[in-house]
Amino acid sequence: MKRSKVGIVGCGNISSIYFTNLKQYPEVDLVACADLDVERAKMRAKEFDLEKAYTVDELLADPEIDIVVNLTIPKAHASVCKNALQAGKHVYVEKPLAVTREEGREILNLAREKGLRVASAPETFLGGGIQTCRKLIDEGAIGTPVSAAGFMLCGGHEHWHPDPEFYYEVGGGPMFDMGPYYLTAFVTLLGPIRRVTGSAAISYSERTITSEKKRGKKVPVETPTHIAGVIDFENGAVGTLITSFDTMAGSTLPNIEIHGSKGTLLVPDPNHFGGTVKLRRAGSADWEEIPLTHGYTDNNRGIGVADLARSIAEGDEHRAHGDMAYHVLEAMHGFHDASRENKHYMMQSTCKRPAPMPAENQYEGVR
Repeated sequence: MKRSKVGIVGCGNISSIYFTNLKQYPEVDLVACADLDVERAKMRAKEFDLEKAYTVDELLADPEIDIVVNLTIPKAHASVCKNALQAGKHVYVEKPLAVTREEGREILNLAREKGLRVASAPETFLGGGIQTCRKLIDEGAIGTPVSAAGFMLCGGHEHWHPDPEFYYEVGGGPMFDMGPYYLTAFVTLLGPIRRVTGSAAISYSERTITSEKKRGKKVPVETPTHIAGVIDFENGAVGTLITSFDTMAGSTLPNIEIHGSKGTLLVPDPNHFGGTVKLRRAGSADWEEIPLTHGYTDNNRGIGVADLARSIAEGDEHRAHGDMAYHVLEAMHGFHDASRENKHYMMQSTCKRPAPMPAENQYEGVR
């Protein structure tokens, strides 16, 4: 199999795990990195033994690079993706695909025009936790799915993140930060969404950073920080999704439950690759823990890039595909639109469920 040469744009907080893992997947050859702060790119290049530390423009101009991994902050996702596509590179972008639906469509349209591929985080749905749940649902373990519920409630990221300001800007908030994990899991397990509605609020107009780097700095809140959404799936199931940065004392609610005509499935945290899967069958008083049927249960970020590289070489469809990322982006906006306009939001896009992962480890580099 021909290996794809990869360059990373954005050497910030999340990049370390990508550098670590992409050095191990045999489908890819990590050759370069770039950042607006070139010194930071040079530091990462030295840390991970890369020869090339670039400005962003220099990386995009390098004819050797096949795939650009875009790890910039959300408001830069669209411009970097479009510039990479214009330069003839396939793109893998951190979530969300873009800040606006218009930008998301522009990315996908440009990729189609250029005959290139777009892939997007989150890729955690490729891990053993959600893939085991996918297998159970597809095999009928819970019967016909009728409902789903997801909960992501915390007190915000200013307590630990060194640069948390963007979480409270437009394009941030709990829905755009964590919603992609939950919605991508929902689409993987249940299929595409028909319509959404919801309520959204800004509970606190200002946040104070308490992490060390910027301790005491005041951050204005520009986007809703508590969103309660309802989802109608195309298959007839009805879902609930609550995302919040406003639950300062935490929560005991589950991550995801899927309810069916023959049972209920407890799905692990979609922000992780592994986790515990539990099944309670109709008529049973007990939950049974289901052994994971698939690999990739550690922090396997970068597996979506490896799958993209494999699909390029083999000519089939990659799993973390751009159409699903756009569908998720549209749904997230739909919750906000529905709250603001007092209505249901009818989805304009749809997408295919991504193909399930094989039970054996397909990518040998990282377990």
